[in-house]
Parts: sequence; structure tokens; C-alpha cells
Amino acid sequence: QLQASGGGLVQAGGSLRLSCAASSGTFSSHTVAWFRQAPGKAREFVSTIKLGGGTTYYLDSVKGRFTFSRDKAKNTMWLQMNSLKPEDTAVYYCAAGRVILSTLRNVEAYEYWGPGTQVTVSS
Repeated sequence: QLQASGGGLVQAGGSLRLSCAASSGTFSSHTVAWFRQAPGKAREFVSTIKLGGGTTYYLDSVKGRFTFSRDKAKNTMWLQMNSLKPEDTAVYYCAAGRVILSTLRNVEAYEYWGPGTQVTVSS
């Protein structure tokens, strides 16, 4: 139901914009988020926004470089990634769920996941 796209190979310092769209149903009443998983590592939270809008949350290491945005009416969200670093290399996933504020960063809190898109940053 969720499909992420926009990944690819980019040099360090470059930019990519990931998109995530719902292929069926609507997630306008769900919290949506981006996660990533590097080889051999656990899946980690990257970014999300409060369901009612306003506050956006980021993994500390991406603050100031990544920007999360969402269009509820279009059932679409984006992750603009600038100044990419080799350590950003991972499969990036979009997720949705009925998530309470205290668990926004928890993988287990999200019910719906897309298949992921590979982001590779070369040094």
C-alpha cells in the first residue's frame, strides 16, 4: 500500500528526494514516517511529523540536512535529503500507523510499510 521511490547512487554532498505514495487507501489520519536500515544494522527512525502538523522530528544526525514534508490530500510524503554523507547509505522505508506521540520513533509503532528504496552515497 505504501511505495517509496527516488533512491539512487549519489556522491557525498549531493541530494536526493524520496517520495512515498499510498497505492490504495488513505493515510490522512495516520502518522507517517521515514526509517532507514543500513547493512548489518537495525532499522532506525529518520523523520516524522505530528499528525496534526506543526512539529517535525528528525534523527539527530540528519537535522539541518533532511526535510520531511507531507500532503495529506495527495496521500504523499517526501524526504528531501541534502549534503548526503556515506553514512546515510541505507534502504529507506516509509511507514504509517496510528502512533502515539511517545512512540513516534519506534519501528514497532508503525503498522504499514513500503518495500523500501536504496540510497547509496559514495565518498
